[in-house]
Amino acid sequence: MSVINAQKHYTNNPFYMISKEAIIKRFISYVTIDTESDPTSESTPSTEKQWDLANKLAEELKAIGMHDVSIDENAYIMATLPSNVDHHVPTIGFISHFDTSPDFTGANVKPQIVENYHGGDLLLNKEENIVLSPGYFEDLRLYIGQTLITTDGTTLLGADDKAGICEIVSAMEYLINHPEIKHGTIRVGFTPDEEIGRGAHKFDVEKFNADWAYTMDGSEIGELEYENFNAAGAVVKVKGKIVHPGYAKGKLVNSMYIATEFINSLPKFETPEHTSGYQGFFHLCDIKGEVEETVLQYIIRDHDTGHFEARKEVMVKLANELNSQYGREVIVVDIKDQYYNMKEKIEPVMHIVDIAEEAMKQLDIKPIIKAIRGGTDGSQLSYMGLPCPNIFAGGHNFHGRYEYVPVESMIKATEVICKIAELTALKQ
Repeated sequence: MSVINAQKHYTNNPFYMISKEAIIKRFISYVTIDTESDPTSESTPSTEKQWDLANKLAEELKAIGMHDVSIDENAYIMATLPSNVDHHVPTIGFISHFDTSPDFTGANVKPQIVENYHGGDLLLNKEENIVLSPGYFEDLRLYIGQTLITTDGTTLLGADDKAGICEIVSAMEYLINHPEIKHGTIRVGFTPDEEIGRGAHKFDVEKFNADWAYTMDGSEIGELEYENFNAAGAVVKVKGKIVHPGYAKGKLVNSMYIATEFINSLPKFETPEHTSGYQGFFHLCDIKGEVEETVLQYIIRDHDTGHFEARKEVMVKLANELNSQYGREVIVVDIKDQYYNMKEKIEPVMHIVDIAEEAMKQLDIKPIIKAIRGGTDGSQLSYMGLPCPNIFAGGHNFHGRYEYVPVESMIKATEVICKIAELTALKQ
Protein backbone atom coordinates (compact mmCIF):
# COMPACT_ATOMS: atom_id res chain seq x y z
CA MET A 1 0.00 0.00 0.00
CA SER A 2 1.37 3.37 -0.93
CA VAL A 3 0.19 6.91 -1.27
CA ILE A 4 -0.28 7.95 -4.88
CA ASN A 5 2.60 9.87 -6.43
CA ALA A 6 2.25 13.63 -6.53
CA GLN A 7 2.36 13.78 -10.33
CA LYS A 8 -0.76 14.40 -12.44
CA HIS A 9 -2.83 11.39 -13.44
CA TYR A 10 -5.61 11.59 -16.01
CA THR A 11 -8.16 9.29 -17.57
CA ASN A 12 -7.70 8.29 -21.19
CA ASN A 13 -11.22 9.41 -22.14
CA PRO A 14 -11.01 11.42 -25.37
CA PHE A 15 -13.55 13.97 -24.14
CA TYR A 16 -12.54 14.55 -20.52
CA MET A 17 -9.28 14.81 -18.62
CA ILE A 18 -10.24 14.22 -14.98
CA SER A 19 -7.31 14.46 -12.56
CA LYS A 20 -6.88 11.24 -10.58
CA GLU A 21 -4.69 13.04 -8.05
CA ALA A 22 -7.34 15.71 -7.46
CA ILE A 23 -10.10 13.12 -7.01
CA ILE A 24 -8.06 11.25 -4.38
CA LYS A 25 -7.10 14.42 -2.52
CA ARG A 26 -10.66 15.74 -2.44
CA PHE A 27 -12.16 12.42 -1.37
CA ILE A 28 -9.68 11.93 1.47
CA SER A 29 -10.32 15.48 2.70
CA TYR A 30 -13.99 14.52 3.10
CA VAL A 31 -13.75 11.05 4.64
CA THR A 32 -11.32 12.15 7.35
CA ILE A 33 -14.07 14.38 8.78
CA ASP A 34 -16.41 12.44 11.07
CA THR A 35 -20.06 12.96 10.06
CA GLU A 36 -21.82 9.99 11.65
CA SER A 37 -25.54 10.61 12.09
CA ASP A 38 -27.60 9.62 15.14
CA PRO A 39 -31.09 8.08 14.88
CA THR A 40 -31.87 8.89 18.54
CA SER A 41 -31.42 12.63 18.02
CA GLU A 42 -34.36 14.88 17.11
CA SER A 43 -32.23 17.74 15.76
CA THR A 44 -31.29 18.44 12.13
CA PRO A 45 -28.57 17.63 11.49
CA SER A 46 -28.76 14.87 14.05
CA THR A 47 -25.13 15.43 15.12
CA GLU A 48 -23.24 18.71 15.48
CA LYS A 49 -20.15 17.25 13.82
CA GLN A 50 -21.96 17.10 10.48
CA TRP A 51 -21.61 20.88 10.38
CA ASP A 52 -17.83 20.49 10.05
CA LEU A 53 -18.07 19.02 6.57
CA ALA A 54 -21.19 20.99 5.63
CA ASN A 55 -19.46 24.31 6.20
CA LYS A 56 -16.35 23.11 4.37
CA LEU A 57 -18.44 22.08 1.37
CA ALA A 58 -20.24 25.42 1.20
CA GLU A 59 -16.91 27.25 1.15
CA GLU A 60 -15.46 24.86 -1.40
CA LEU A 61 -18.39 25.38 -3.76
CA LYS A 62 -17.80 29.12 -3.59
CA ALA A 63 -14.08 28.64 -4.16
CA ILE A 64 -14.52 26.64 -7.38
CA GLY A 65 -16.86 29.31 -8.78
CA MET A 66 -20.38 28.02 -8.14
CA HIS A 67 -23.18 30.59 -7.90
CA ASP A 68 -25.96 31.05 -5.34
CA VAL A 69 -24.23 28.91 -2.72
CA SER A 70 -26.40 28.57 0.39
CA ILE A 71 -26.41 26.56 3.58
CA ASP A 72 -29.55 26.73 5.69
CA GLU A 73 -30.20 26.32 9.42
CA ASN A 74 -30.46 22.53 9.00
CA ALA A 75 -27.17 22.21 7.04
CA TYR A 76 -28.77 21.62 3.64
CA ILE A 77 -26.43 22.96 0.96
CA MET A 78 -27.43 24.16 -2.50
CA ALA A 79 -25.54 25.84 -5.35
CA THR A 80 -25.94 26.67 -9.03
CA LEU A 81 -23.83 26.30 -12.15
CA PRO A 82 -25.45 28.73 -14.63
CA SER A 83 -26.28 27.69 -18.17
CA ASN A 84 -23.75 28.50 -20.90
CA VAL A 85 -26.13 28.06 -23.83
CA ASP A 86 -28.58 30.59 -25.29
CA HIS A 87 -31.56 28.24 -25.70
CA HIS A 88 -33.88 26.73 -23.12
CA VAL A 89 -32.56 23.63 -21.39
CA PRO A 90 -34.26 21.88 -18.45
CA THR A 91 -32.61 22.57 -15.12
CA ILE A 92 -31.13 19.35 -13.74
CA GLY A 93 -29.70 18.57 -10.32
CA PHE A 94 -27.16 16.28 -8.68
CA ILE A 95 -27.56 15.34 -5.01
CA SER A 96 -25.53 13.45 -2.38
CA HIS A 97 -25.48 13.17 1.41
CA PHE A 98 -22.58 13.95 3.70
CA ASP A 99 -23.50 11.96 6.81
CA THR A 100 -22.19 8.44 7.40
CA SER A 101 -23.98 5.47 8.88
CA PRO A 102 -24.27 4.94 12.65
CA ASP A 103 -23.91 1.19 11.98
CA PHE A 104 -20.12 1.49 12.38
CA THR A 105 -17.81 4.21 13.63
CA GLY A 106 -16.76 6.97 11.25
CA ALA A 107 -14.34 8.61 13.69
CA ASN A 108 -10.61 8.79 12.93
CA VAL A 109 -10.91 7.32 9.44
CA LYS A 110 -7.45 6.45 8.12
CA PRO A 111 -7.79 5.74 4.39
CA GLN A 112 -5.26 3.46 2.74
CA ILE A 113 -4.42 3.67 -0.97
CA VAL A 114 -3.68 0.51 -2.89
CA GLU A 115 -2.19 1.14 -6.32
CA ASN A 116 -2.43 -1.48 -9.08
CA TYR A 117 -4.52 -3.92 -7.02
CA HIS A 118 -3.12 -7.41 -7.65
CA GLY A 119 -6.33 -9.38 -7.14
CA GLY A 120 -5.49 -11.12 -3.86
CA ASP A 121 -6.11 -10.56 -0.16
CA LEU A 122 -5.47 -7.10 1.28
CA LEU A 123 -4.25 -6.91 4.86
CA LEU A 124 -6.07 -3.87 6.21
CA ASN A 125 -4.85 -4.13 9.78
CA LYS A 126 -1.88 -6.25 10.78
CA GLU A 127 -2.41 -5.88 14.54
CA GLU A 128 -6.00 -7.15 14.39
CA ASN A 129 -5.47 -9.42 11.36
CA ILE A 130 -8.31 -7.77 9.40
CA VAL A 131 -8.26 -8.90 5.77
CA LEU A 132 -10.24 -7.69 2.78
CA SER A 133 -10.47 -10.78 0.61
CA PRO A 134 -11.93 -11.44 -2.87
CA GLY A 135 -12.71 -14.91 -1.58
CA TYR A 136 -15.44 -13.31 0.54
CA PHE A 137 -16.07 -10.06 -1.36
CA GLU A 138 -16.07 -11.27 -4.96
CA ASP A 139 -16.57 -7.79 -6.48
CA LEU A 140 -12.95 -6.99 -5.70
CA ARG A 141 -11.96 -9.03 -8.76
CA LEU A 142 -13.67 -6.44 -10.97
CA TYR A 143 -10.96 -3.94 -10.08
CA ILE A 144 -7.69 -5.80 -10.66
CA GLY A 145 -5.06 -3.32 -11.81
CA GLN A 146 -6.95 -0.32 -10.46
CA THR A 147 -6.32 2.01 -7.50
CA LEU A 148 -8.41 1.20 -4.42
CA ILE A 149 -9.03 3.31 -1.34
CA THR A 150 -9.75 1.14 1.72
CA THR A 151 -10.12 1.56 5.46
CA ASP A 152 -7.50 0.53 8.00
CA GLY A 153 -9.98 -2.04 9.29
CA THR A 154 -11.10 -0.10 12.37
CA THR A 155 -13.69 2.28 10.85
CA LEU A 156 -15.95 2.57 7.86
CA LEU A 157 -14.62 4.60 4.92
CA GLY A 158 -17.47 6.98 4.14
CA ALA A 159 -17.62 6.46 0.38
CA ASP A 160 -21.35 6.29 1.13
CA ASP A 161 -21.79 9.02 0.17
CA LYS A 162 -18.69 11.19 0.23
CA ALA A 163 -17.68 9.58 -3.05
CA GLY A 164 -20.85 11.05 -4.55
CA ILE A 165 -20.07 14.48 -3.16
CA CYS A 166 -16.51 14.26 -4.47
CA GLU A 167 -17.80 13.38 -7.92
CA ILE A 168 -20.36 16.18 -8.03
CA VAL A 169 -17.92 18.86 -6.86
CA SER A 170 -15.24 17.57 -9.24
CA ALA A 171 -17.66 17.57 -12.18
CA MET A 172 -18.83 21.11 -11.43
CA GLU A 173 -15.23 22.29 -11.19
CA TYR A 174 -14.43 20.59 -14.50
CA LEU A 175 -17.40 22.17 -16.28
CA ILE A 176 -16.48 25.59 -14.90
CA ASN A 177 -12.91 25.19 -16.14
CA HIS A 178 -14.06 23.89 -19.56
CA PRO A 179 -16.73 26.27 -20.85
CA GLU A 180 -16.48 24.63 -24.28
CA ILE A 181 -18.65 21.87 -22.78
CA LYS A 182 -22.19 23.14 -23.28
CA HIS A 183 -24.82 22.61 -20.58
CA GLY A 184 -27.94 24.11 -19.11
CA THR A 185 -28.42 25.29 -15.54
CA ILE A 186 -27.23 22.70 -13.02
CA ARG A 187 -28.21 22.63 -9.37
CA VAL A 188 -26.32 20.68 -6.72
CA GLY A 189 -27.57 19.72 -3.27
CA PHE A 190 -25.91 18.07 -0.28
CA THR A 191 -27.96 16.74 2.63
CA PRO A 192 -27.47 15.57 6.24
CA ASP A 193 -29.00 12.52 7.92
CA GLU A 194 -29.74 10.36 4.86
CA GLU A 195 -28.40 7.29 6.68
CA ILE A 196 -31.11 7.57 9.32
CA GLY A 197 -33.90 8.03 6.77
CA ARG A 198 -34.27 11.79 7.16
CA GLY A 199 -32.03 13.13 4.39
CA ALA A 200 -34.82 14.69 2.35
CA HIS A 201 -37.22 15.54 5.16
CA LYS A 202 -36.32 19.23 5.13
CA PHE A 203 -35.06 19.51 1.55
CA ASP A 204 -36.64 22.58 -0.08
CA VAL A 205 -37.66 21.24 -3.50
CA GLU A 206 -39.15 24.58 -4.52
CA LYS A 207 -35.92 26.40 -3.71
CA PHE A 208 -33.86 23.75 -5.53
CA ASN A 209 -35.97 24.52 -8.61
CA ALA A 210 -34.85 21.69 -10.88
CA ASP A 211 -36.93 19.79 -13.43
CA TRP A 212 -35.33 16.54 -12.32
CA ALA A 213 -32.21 15.36 -10.50
CA TYR A 214 -29.93 12.38 -9.90
CA THR A 215 -28.55 11.12 -6.62
CA MET A 216 -24.94 9.93 -6.88
CA ASP A 217 -25.35 7.27 -4.21
CA GLY A 218 -25.07 3.86 -5.87
CA SER A 219 -22.34 1.26 -5.61
CA GLU A 220 -20.75 -0.70 -8.48
CA ILE A 221 -19.71 1.16 -11.63
CA GLY A 222 -22.61 1.20 -14.09
CA GLU A 223 -25.44 1.03 -11.58
CA LEU A 224 -28.50 3.03 -12.62
CA GLU A 225 -31.56 2.64 -10.43
CA TYR A 226 -35.10 3.95 -10.36
CA GLU A 227 -36.66 1.35 -8.04
CA ASN A 228 -35.99 1.10 -4.33
CA PHE A 229 -37.40 -0.40 -1.16
CA ASN A 230 -40.46 0.84 0.63
CA ALA A 231 -39.05 1.48 4.09
CA ALA A 232 -40.20 1.79 7.68
CA GLY A 233 -38.54 1.88 11.06
CA ALA A 234 -39.99 0.05 14.06
CA VAL A 235 -39.28 0.61 17.74
CA VAL A 236 -40.39 -2.35 19.87
CA LYS A 237 -40.54 -1.62 23.60
CA VAL A 238 -40.84 -4.65 25.87
CA LYS A 239 -41.90 -4.10 29.48
CA GLY A 240 -40.83 -6.32 32.36
CA LYS A 241 -40.97 -6.20 36.17
CA ILE A 242 -37.84 -6.08 38.29
CA VAL A 243 -37.93 -7.89 41.64
CA HIS A 244 -35.05 -9.01 43.82
CA PRO A 245 -34.05 -12.39 42.32
CA GLY A 246 -34.11 -14.03 45.74
CA TYR A 247 -37.84 -13.27 46.08
CA ALA A 248 -38.76 -13.30 42.39
CA LYS A 249 -40.83 -16.46 41.98
CA GLY A 250 -44.14 -15.63 40.37
CA LYS A 251 -43.34 -11.92 40.38
CA LEU A 252 -40.28 -11.08 38.25
CA VAL A 253 -40.89 -10.62 34.52
CA ASN A 254 -37.71 -10.46 32.44
CA SER A 255 -38.28 -8.20 29.44
CA MET A 256 -35.23 -9.66 27.67
CA TYR A 257 -36.84 -13.12 27.56
CA ILE A 258 -40.05 -11.69 26.08
CA ALA A 259 -37.98 -9.71 23.56
CA THR A 260 -36.28 -12.96 22.56
CA GLU A 261 -39.69 -14.55 21.97
CA PHE A 262 -40.62 -11.65 19.72
CA ILE A 263 -37.35 -11.86 17.76
CA ASN A 264 -37.58 -15.61 17.26
CA SER A 265 -41.23 -15.45 16.17
CA LEU A 266 -40.48 -13.33 13.11
CA PRO A 267 -39.68 -15.23 9.87
CA LYS A 268 -36.18 -16.60 10.37
CA PHE A 269 -35.05 -16.39 6.76
CA GLU A 270 -36.58 -13.01 5.93
CA THR A 271 -33.51 -11.09 7.07
CA PRO A 272 -30.86 -9.23 5.04
CA GLU A 273 -28.37 -12.09 5.18
CA HIS A 274 -30.89 -14.51 3.64
CA THR A 275 -32.49 -12.32 0.94
CA SER A 276 -31.56 -10.74 -2.39
CA GLY A 277 -33.08 -9.08 -5.45
CA TYR A 278 -36.70 -8.08 -4.88
CA GLN A 279 -37.03 -10.02 -1.60
CA GLY A 280 -37.88 -7.90 1.43
CA PHE A 281 -36.82 -8.37 5.04
CA PHE A 282 -37.03 -7.53 8.73
CA HIS A 283 -33.70 -6.32 10.12
CA LEU A 284 -32.97 -6.11 13.84
CA CYS A 285 -30.31 -3.42 14.01
CA ASP A 286 -30.10 -2.55 17.71
CA ILE A 287 -30.97 -4.01 21.14
CA LYS A 288 -30.79 -2.32 24.52
CA GLY A 289 -32.01 -4.53 27.32
CA GLU A 290 -32.44 -4.82 31.09
CA VAL A 291 -34.91 -6.83 33.13
CA GLU A 292 -37.31 -3.88 33.43
CA GLU A 293 -37.28 -2.85 29.77
CA THR A 294 -35.80 -3.98 26.45
CA VAL A 295 -35.92 -1.84 23.30
CA LEU A 296 -35.52 -3.35 19.84
CA GLN A 297 -34.83 -1.24 16.76
CA TYR A 298 -35.96 -2.77 13.45
CA ILE A 299 -36.03 -1.65 9.87
CA ILE A 300 -38.66 -3.11 7.51
CA ARG A 301 -38.02 -3.24 3.75
CA ASP A 302 -39.89 -4.48 0.67
CA HIS A 303 -40.15 -3.37 -2.97
CA ASP A 304 -43.77 -4.50 -3.26
CA THR A 305 -46.25 -2.16 -1.54
CA GLY A 306 -48.62 -4.96 -0.54
CA HIS A 307 -45.83 -7.05 0.97
CA PHE A 308 -44.51 -3.96 2.74
CA GLU A 309 -47.86 -3.34 4.43
CA ALA A 310 -48.12 -7.03 5.33
CA ARG A 311 -44.72 -6.95 7.04
CA LYS A 312 -45.85 -4.11 9.27
CA GLU A 313 -49.03 -6.01 10.11
CA VAL A 314 -46.99 -9.10 11.05
CA MET A 315 -45.10 -7.13 13.71
CA VAL A 316 -48.26 -5.59 15.16
CA LYS A 317 -50.08 -8.94 15.19
CA LEU A 318 -47.16 -10.65 16.92
CA ALA A 319 -47.10 -7.97 19.62
CA ASN A 320 -50.84 -8.38 20.16
CA GLU A 321 -50.47 -12.16 20.49
CA LEU A 322 -47.74 -11.83 23.11
CA ASN A 323 -49.76 -9.23 25.01
CA SER A 324 -52.70 -11.65 25.04
CA GLN A 325 -50.45 -14.48 26.18
CA TYR A 326 -49.09 -12.47 29.12
CA GLY A 327 -52.46 -10.98 29.99
CA ARG A 328 -51.28 -7.39 29.82
CA GLU A 329 -49.50 -4.96 27.49
CA VAL A 330 -45.92 -6.16 27.62
CA ILE A 331 -45.00 -5.05 24.09
CA VAL A 332 -45.62 -1.74 22.32
CA VAL A 333 -44.71 -1.45 18.63
CA ASP A 334 -44.27 1.98 17.04
CA ILE A 335 -43.82 1.83 13.26
CA LYS A 336 -43.07 4.88 11.12
CA ASP A 337 -42.77 4.90 7.35
CA GLN A 338 -39.48 6.36 6.08
CA TYR A 339 -39.71 6.38 2.28
CA TYR A 340 -41.40 4.63 -0.64
CA ASN A 341 -40.49 2.98 -3.94
CA MET A 342 -39.78 5.80 -6.40
CA LYS A 343 -40.63 3.63 -9.44
CA GLU A 344 -44.18 5.03 -9.48
CA LYS A 345 -42.84 8.58 -9.88
CA ILE A 346 -40.02 7.82 -12.32
CA GLU A 347 -41.83 5.68 -14.90
CA PRO A 348 -43.88 8.64 -16.25
CA VAL A 349 -40.61 10.50 -16.99
CA MET A 350 -38.39 7.65 -18.14
CA HIS A 351 -36.47 9.94 -20.48
CA ILE A 352 -34.42 11.06 -17.48
CA VAL A 353 -33.25 7.46 -16.99
CA ASP A 354 -32.63 7.14 -20.73
CA ILE A 355 -30.30 10.16 -20.69
CA ALA A 356 -28.22 8.67 -17.87
CA GLU A 357 -28.11 5.31 -19.65
CA GLU A 358 -26.95 6.93 -22.89
CA ALA A 359 -24.31 8.93 -21.00
CA MET A 360 -22.84 5.71 -19.62
CA LYS A 361 -22.86 3.99 -23.00
CA GLN A 362 -21.04 6.93 -24.62
CA LEU A 363 -18.39 6.60 -21.92
CA ASP A 364 -18.00 2.85 -22.51
CA ILE A 365 -19.68 2.00 -19.21
CA LYS A 366 -22.10 -0.92 -19.25
CA PRO A 367 -25.33 0.25 -17.56
CA ILE A 368 -26.57 -2.03 -14.79
CA ILE A 369 -30.24 -1.17 -14.36
CA LYS A 370 -31.66 -2.80 -11.25
CA ALA A 371 -33.66 -2.17 -8.11
CA ILE A 372 -31.88 -0.68 -5.10
CA ARG A 373 -31.80 -2.89 -2.03
CA GLY A 374 -31.94 0.24 0.05
CA GLY A 375 -33.02 3.82 -0.39
CA THR A 376 -31.65 7.20 -1.30
CA ASP A 377 -32.73 10.78 -0.79
CA GLY A 378 -34.08 10.44 -4.33
CA SER A 379 -36.86 8.11 -3.24
CA GLN A 380 -38.31 10.76 -0.95
CA LEU A 381 -37.58 13.60 -3.34
CA SER A 382 -39.42 11.82 -6.14
CA TYR A 383 -42.56 11.86 -3.99
CA MET A 384 -41.93 15.52 -3.19
CA GLY A 385 -42.10 16.46 -6.87
CA LEU A 386 -38.44 16.07 -7.90
CA PRO A 387 -37.99 12.85 -9.95
CA CYS A 388 -34.61 11.53 -8.93
CA PRO A 389 -33.03 8.26 -10.16
CA ASN A 390 -29.82 6.98 -8.60
CA ILE A 391 -26.40 6.61 -10.24
CA PHE A 392 -23.33 4.70 -9.08
CA ALA A 393 -20.78 6.46 -6.89
CA GLY A 394 -18.36 3.53 -6.90
CA GLY A 395 -18.09 2.34 -3.32
CA HIS A 396 -18.53 -1.22 -2.04
CA ASN A 397 -19.25 -2.88 1.33
CA PHE A 398 -20.87 0.21 2.83
CA HIS A 399 -21.37 0.73 6.57
CA GLY A 400 -18.45 -1.34 7.78
CA ARG A 401 -14.73 -1.95 8.10
CA TYR A 402 -14.45 -3.64 4.67
CA GLU A 403 -15.68 -0.62 2.72
CA TYR A 404 -13.59 0.40 -0.29
CA VAL A 405 -13.86 2.46 -3.46
CA PRO A 406 -11.95 2.17 -6.77
CA VAL A 407 -10.63 5.60 -7.80
CA GLU A 408 -11.31 4.79 -11.44
CA SER A 409 -15.01 4.33 -10.60
CA MET A 410 -15.13 7.78 -9.02
CA ILE A 411 -13.51 9.24 -12.12
CA LYS A 412 -16.06 7.52 -14.34
CA ALA A 413 -18.94 8.78 -12.17
CA THR A 414 -17.54 12.32 -12.51
CA GLU A 415 -17.50 11.86 -16.29
CA VAL A 416 -21.10 10.59 -16.25
CA ILE A 417 -22.23 13.80 -14.54
CA CYS A 418 -20.51 15.89 -17.20
CA LYS A 419 -21.94 13.77 -20.00
CA ILE A 420 -25.50 13.94 -18.62
CA ALA A 421 -25.16 17.73 -18.56
CA GLU A 422 -23.99 17.71 -22.18
CA LEU A 423 -26.68 15.35 -23.42
CA THR A 424 -29.46 17.26 -21.67
CA ALA A 425 -28.38 20.42 -23.50
CA LEU A 426 -28.01 18.63 -26.85
CA LYS A 427 -31.44 17.01 -26.70
CA GLN A 428 -33.31 20.31 -26.41
